[in-house]
Amino acid sequence: MMRILLFLATNIAVLVLISLIFRLIGLDSIFAANGVDLDLGSLLVYSAVIGFSGSLISLFMSKMMAKMSMGVQLITEPRSDFEQWLLRTVARQAEQAGIRMPEVGVFDQSAPNAFATGWNKDAALVAVSTGLVRSMNRDEIEAVLAHEVSHVANGDMVTLTLIQGVVNTFVVFLSRVIAFFLDRVLFRSEDREGPGPAFWIISLVSQIVLGIFASMIVMWFSRWREYRADAGGADLAGRHKMIAALRALQQGHPAEMPDEMVAFGINTGRMGALFASHPPLSERIRALEEAH
Repeated sequence: MMRILLFLATNIAVLVLISLIFRLIGLDSIFAANGVDLDLGSLLVYSAVIGFSGSLISLFMSKMMAKMSMGVQLITEPRSDFEQWLLRTVARQAEQAGIRMPEVGVFDQSAPNAFATGWNKDAALVAVSTGLVRSMNRDEIEAVLAHEVSHVANGDMVTLTLIQGVVNTFVVFLSRVIAFFLDRVLFRSEDREGPGPAFWIISLVSQIVLGIFASMIVMWFSRWREYRADAGGADLAGRHKMIAALRALQQGHPAEMPDEMVAFGINTGRMGALFASHPPLSERIRALEEAH
């Protein structure tokens, strides 16, 4: 909860700072001179509400949605030696990482994969696929679990979601600023009551274009946190086990996951470098090899 409060406080401060900068450079005066009666302060608040509401709702519903969309079967009463080992391994790693024991589950997917999610590092879920269980030995599975536990301990689910909220805020804000300015200056909509049709068209197009660039920022952070989780997994399970696990993932096919879960999986293959949620496995292996 402290992480959320600090992050929100930081971004409120950023919004205030941006508002002051706009006032100092005279953006309000430029708009006024062109007949654009836009209250930038109110628009910033409106944009923040729109930008953060969806992200925060997704964050708080993330564990429930993951269970439903991935068909996760929680392990509450171990029914086999492997399930007992799985729970013991996660419990030991969670204690080492200084977090509460996450829920542990298995989901049916032929590709080797795993993910961690949850709104709070002390109320998380770690799940592995049936394909991973079948294709990896216990040392490799231990490393994958350590990678996911590191995600939880680092608070990556919270931070990634809130970064998405920040970029959403600025996408909404800048798209509205562009639309207001062009609608009033080029199309002279001040002669009509309320924004003209051009406002909504320009706003939509701007939001799509800016959203593409915003996605690059979010995916850059997602790739960076994968390197950090690999390093954390190496600390918890051993560097050689983490490297072996990543090499084992190289042998399989990239796993397909629902869009809302892509950034949380360990083995996903999506789009080009700028829009990829995960770095190439070869680069992740090289980073671990060069760490020592």
